Amino acid sequence: MSEDLQIASGSKMERYASLLPQVKALMEGEPDGVANLANVAAALKEQFGWLWVGFYLVRDEELVVGPFQGPVACTRIRKGRGVCGTSWAEARTLIVPDVEAFPGHIACSSLSRSEIVVPIFSGTEVVGVLDADSADLNAFDEEDQRWLEEMMAAVPGINA
Repeated sequence: MSEDLQIASGSKMERYASLLPQVKALMEGEPDGVANLANVAAALKEQFGWLWVGFYLVRDEELVVGPFQGPVACTRIRKGRGVCGTSWAEARTLIVPDVEAFPGHIACSSLSRSEIVVPIFSGTEVVGVLDADSADLNAFDEEDQRWLEEMMAAVPGINA
């Protein structure tokens, strides 16, 4: 396991291509889900400098905040509410170029301008979501979606 993160420069693709194997190495052999999610959130925050990046985990029919990096967050989100709850309900990644235009957006921080939420699956069941917020409009696109979905597929044991 390596705890030294090498921050890459260059294109978004080059930064993800550098980060993904490092994140996989951080998680290798670590069965604790909280530890893995904490390191993934920290690695993404360090590499991309987003306003907020973290996880919400399904607990008793709600999303409950898990490991994250950034300002304090909403603690609980109901299924179908906001971007995170909608991603959970629809079991799909949501890219929101302007959070003010998303019906029912939950403003945990007034600084958030755009967002991407990626569901995390255990089999076919959504067990959590990765949420990333940016202070910039249009910060996320299909390239982020592709890399973040691949990264979430590599996260072992988030219910640990």
